[in-house]
Amino acid sequence: MSQPPIERVERESFPALVAAIRPELHRYCARLTGSVIDGEDVVQDAIIKAYRALDSLKSPAALRGWLFSIAHHCALDFLRSRALRAVEPLEKASDVADADALDPLEQLMREEAIATAIDRFVHLPTMQRSAVILKDVLGQSLDDIATMLDVSIDAVKAHLARGRARLREINARPGPPLAGRAQMAASLRYIELFNRRDWDSLRALLADDVRLYQATHPPRFGADVGMFFTIYARNEAVHLAPAWLEGREVIAVFEDGATGQPHHVMHVEWQDDRIVTIRDYRYVPYIIDGADLLLGETASPDGRRLH
Repeated sequence: MSQPPIERVERESFPALVAAIRPELHRYCARLTGSVIDGEDVVQDAIIKAYRALDSLKSPAALRGWLFSIAHHCALDFLRSRALRAVEPLEKASDVADADALDPLEQLMREEAIATAIDRFVHLPTMQRSAVILKDVLGQSLDDIATMLDVSIDAVKAHLARGRARLREINARPGPPLAGRAQMAASLRYIELFNRRDWDSLRALLADDVRLYQATHPPRFGADVGMFFTIYARNEAVHLAPAWLEGREVIAVFEDGATGQPHHVMHVEWQDDRIVTIRDYRYVPYIIDGADLLLGETASPDGRRLH
């Protein structure tokens, strides 16, 4: 008697399945890298690698853990490239309490981790960082964490205990003041032209080899990037403003007028007064959730100061 075929994730359904998991992947990678923008780059890299290796995933039930494992290794590669990885010896696991105990102190630790600024996690050694994020921010079980990190449960407990203690010390220190800097003149020009709907002038700023990245869409290059502005031309309520995300100059995008909170951000890179890269986060607006975002001032078409 023949065996029924093994259920598998089809390539056609992969994007929709990943979309449901992607915000959690980003919460993990952003804290692991210390930046919501870098975290999204890591997520994108992980999804591409997962798609290429999809034939190795035999069960849809294993998709979430499999994606987290790939994202974890992509994040480690990213950290190695920045020389930020720290290694510390484990303390004896016998000195660590059961991390699954749902007592008031445990709940307090989890609440503290969730409230911690994203960029503060980067001050923890990588394994401690991973354990705290996975357990206290994402609520994963010790078994799942041990499998993903390829260590024993006792090792997870040790990393978790030391990471929590280190995080409490870090959170006790005052953070640096969140202050913006003068926005680049080129970026202010981009914002002005966009808010005036001067699409032709914006296209004239694009370098010949300009690149466009939109998270869930394939990259665009060169002349094809000129079509980017038609996405926003359809919505007269879209308005841009200067902003700083985690101290990095970005452009805030308001989709319902120039008030309230921005829907998402763009990151534009320049070279010799020409745009060489546009990173548009319209399709992954969750990346600014909980991040330090400071809005600058801009003017409405009638000259009023906004924000």
